[in-house]
Amino acid sequence: GDVQGSVQAVCDSLRKLSTDEVKIKIIHQAVGGITETDILLASASNAIVVGFNVRPTTGAHQAKERENIDVRTYTIIYDLISDVKSAMEGLLEPEIREVVIGRGVIRQVFKVPRAGAVAGTYVNWGRISHNHPLRVLRDNRLVYEGKVDSLRRFKEDVSEVSANYECGVGMNSFNDFKLDDVLECYTYERIPRSLR
Repeated sequence: GDVQGSVQAVCDSLRKLSTDEVKIKIIHQAVGGITETDILLASASNAIVVGFNVRPTTGAHQAKERENIDVRTYTIIYDLISDVKSAMEGLLEPEIREVVIGRGVIRQVFKVPRAGAVAGTYVNWGRISHNHPLRVLRDNRLVYEGKVDSLRRFKEDVSEVSANYECGVGMNSFNDFKLDDVLECYTYERIPRSLR
């Protein structure tokens, strides 16, 4: 940084961003322009260089290209802290959340040669999609979880069937469909996490 006071303020603010999962480790802090030595230290430590109100010297520019080191310079502390926080959030594992995308009720069960049982289903909410995970619920209890292997409307294969339509649902590994079973189609979303 340009003066000791701003260097200390930046370091204190960055340390406060550390969490149990992602920690900031400041390996060197100094007053003055970014030097070739700073770049070599960052290269040896697998780090980035952050400058506040300072610029890299010519030697530092050449070294950063040669060593492929990320050098970021700022004139506003808030921007510096915000960028580092965003980079840290990128290191957090995303939260995986299940999202139910549709439900249907079995109104008829068909036995199809070489295909097993097909559930004649009325989609009463959302949509049922081919190749998505599907669970079979009987009296609100889980009977089976698998995936939609075949989805047909009349005699046509379709990729999805929306609410208020009927379809035939097949699961290669499950044949024990019963009338009034509920089919619940779902997917998983990756939710980016943020630092608290």
